[in-house]
Amino acid sequence: MNVLLLGNTGQLGAELARILPSLGNLVALDYPEIDMADADGIRAVLQKHSPDIILNATAYTAVDQAEREPELAELINAAGPALLAEEARKRSALLVHYSTDYVFDGKKGTPYLEVDQPNPLNIYGLSKLHGEEAIQQADGNYLIFRTSWVYSLGNKSGFVQKALEWSRQYETMRVVDDQISNPTWARMLAESAVRVLEKGVDALKDKRGLYHLAGSGFVNRFDWTRQILDLDPNKEAQIVREILPAKNADFPTPAQRPTFSALNCNLFQETFGLDIPNWEDSLRLAMGTAR
Repeated sequence: MNVLLLGNTGQLGAELARILPSLGNLVALDYPEIDMADADGIRAVLQKHSPDIILNATAYTAVDQAEREPELAELINAAGPALLAEEARKRSALLVHYSTDYVFDGKKGTPYLEVDQPNPLNIYGLSKLHGEEAIQQADGNYLIFRTSWVYSLGNKSGFVQKALEWSRQYETMRVVDDQISNPTWARMLAESAVRVLEKGVDALKDKRGLYHLAGSGFVNRFDWTRQILDLDPNKEAQIVREILPAKNADFPTPAQRPTFSALNCNLFQETFGLDIPNWEDSLRLAMGTAR
């Protein structure tokens, strides 16, 4: 089986690249070998490698910058995945694509189901929604996994690493307590997807669709930060003395964020017979690897 991974240097892509060889012959590419804003380049890559499974872990993820670059965000997050879906259908390949909780406006107040109506608050979320819709309209064999608050200990720009860095720089930290979602360890996310793919491309045809796949349970960023610092394996390096709750409005940004974008992942668990670890358990495992 030929497996093509796009976006192998990102926090999710790096974890996928580590375990996907168990499925078959893996080709893993990232920019500039693959440019999701270049339609001809995408076609050439697929023509060269003839994949049976395509995993798209690429994305334009600069949420605030997307407000200034909506065309580029749309190309990478919507037009590129649309082309992947069309080409996958022509080749009878399975496309696995990752989306985001930011397709929702956060006003529901309880974890979102797959059938809930999206209403993005920012350009990033809108472009990701357009990508979902384009893949569905292509009518091929696909799995879309919406996820949230993905982190990896190897990513210095991710929230967990930022929280650890802040704890070593400031005696007082202020963290918002009115942003709530599911922290999702990139390794858990990758391993869950691979366990699904182990069932085989043909076996997954009648399960094609969109699923929520994120850490089980939800938390606000303030309490998540406290857990991160409590589990810090190098706690002696911290100089922080207090962590104070703050509000979203205290930190104005170009892009608006949803306040409660937690995802209900029951459909994934019931469809594929797989359990999703609690976000706290995953965090403990992740922090244990950070030594």
